[in-house]
Amino acid sequence: MAQYHQPRLDASFAALSDPTRRGILEWLGSADASITDLAQRFHMTLTGVKKHIGVLEQAGLVSTQKVGRVRTCTLGLRRLDEEAAWIERYGRLWAARFDELDKVVEELARKENRDGRRKKS
Repeated sequence: MAQYHQPRLDASFAALSDPTRRGILEWLGSADASITDLAQRFHMTLTGVKKHIGVLEQAGLVSTQKVGRVRTCTLGLRRLDEEAAWIERYGRLWAARFDELDKVVEELARKENRDGRRKKS
């Protein structure tokens, strides 16, 4: 059995699979935030937000820095180029498949129109 295990992609897609984590990334795209700020913003406990931040940190999408008692979260330095390329490959594959399906549907429609005209005569 072929193995398609790619740790970096796996971590990224696991992190992005959760709507709260995607929301945190969007929020951090506009401004850095403390764990407390994120907990309030997303109506969660501090422990819940810390778990989400931990998943995002493991994927390299978020980094944190503790200054005194405040842990501030920022977007990580890692970009999603590899993930975007993976998705794009499948986008092209599906586009090609749908193009072929369109050709089949058009051919069936032409046949149906041609056969329908013959029966009326």
